[in-house]
Amino acid sequence: MELLSLTILITVIALSCFTKVNPGLLSLGLAWALGRYGAHMTIEEIAAGFPSYLFIVLVGVTYLFGLAKHNGTLEKLAQAALQLVKNNSLRSPLLFFLIAAALSTAGAGNIGAVALLAPVAMAVAWETGIGAFFMTIVLVCGANAGTFSPFALTGIIANGLISKLGITMNPWTQVYLPNFFAEALLALLSYFIFYRRLKNSKKHMPIIKSQSIPSNHQWTHHQKLTLTAIILLIAGTVFFKIDIGFLALLLACSLMLLGTGDEKETLKQIPWSTILMVCGINTLIVILENLGGIGLLTNMLAKVSTPQNVTAVTALTTGVISAFSSSSGVVMPTFIPLVPELITKIGGGNATAIISSINVGAHLVDISPLSSLGALCIASAIHEDREKLFRNLLAFGLSMALGGALICYLLFGRI
Repeated sequence: MELLSLTILITVIALSCFTKVNPGLLSLGLAWALGRYGAHMTIEEIAAGFPSYLFIVLVGVTYLFGLAKHNGTLEKLAQAALQLVKNNSLRSPLLFFLIAAALSTAGAGNIGAVALLAPVAMAVAWETGIGAFFMTIVLVCGANAGTFSPFALTGIIANGLISKLGITMNPWTQVYLPNFFAEALLALLSYFIFYRRLKNSKKHMPIIKSQSIPSNHQWTHHQKLTLTAIILLIAGTVFFKIDIGFLALLLACSLMLLGTGDEKETLKQIPWSTILMVCGINTLIVILENLGGIGLLTNMLAKVSTPQNVTAVTALTTGVISAFSSSSGVVMPTFIPLVPELITKIGGGNATAIISSINVGAHLVDISPLSSLGALCIASAIHEDREKLFRNLLAFGLSMALGGALICYLLFGRI
């Protein structure tokens, strides 16, 4: 049963890489089959493995920020921030990194930030001669740098998985910052490598044309109300420790009652596929724990790991899988639960360092065009040779599995 359950998990991961079947829904069905007929669990016991609280948090936060995206509040924030990069091509990549990180941190998440900024960023890259390849690296790094914010989808998933293990990690200093430093390091290294190209770019040309950013900078009444709600969410959770999921739901529903958005369109903004992915795989993992499959997977990792190299091994493993699968929906729910037992089996290691390596390793490869972030940038690069850009981003993204292992070893290997 240990081998069977682990084989089923590996099959689910493989199917998530190469098919369009939602691995979360598939995991729910397999969790029932394994739990009922493998572990002889009751239906109530199987259903108890579904992370209902995590589901509420994910729906609440993405509902609020989906409304903010639908009524143009997030777009207005992006427009205001992008005025900073006008006529400054040499610094524009770094400013795009900071703007993407800020939007992602505020709750837009990595996909939301790239979706908002990619069209303008690719236009800037073409007009200045910087190039879409380098701009994609910086933009994706910026979006991923902020994605472990407690207000963003990925951060919520990570903190929920960590809390379920009984491990205490500060969501800002121990979850958000390690990933931020790793993404910032990659962006900075890339900036120095491409510096000569930046120096030779058409830096005297206005880098953002009038059509790139709408000229209407007036905030509507509905957008002001939405911005106020976002500020209240941040203040309530940071300073008053109010539950983020229920507070987000209350604020979002209050905004709906005030007529700030269309409910049907807002519900479309919620990433249901990712939420179902996370919750379904979480449920399957609970069954695997009962059947010993998680222990078997941990043994496999422990055979090639030591307390000295475990951060590099986990980063490399998650990076390779994440290049073809979902970082937050598949990789993190699979590997974060392994951490306590892995430390026990290899005779040492720091949980914070290993979890950070899983997070970073899974996200550094997102520059690949096989990921949503890389694909959004290619779609926005209308002036570029997209086939060449695809090949370059694919090679760079896959190389980041090894690059992530090195970065994680250097940043977290001594923790």
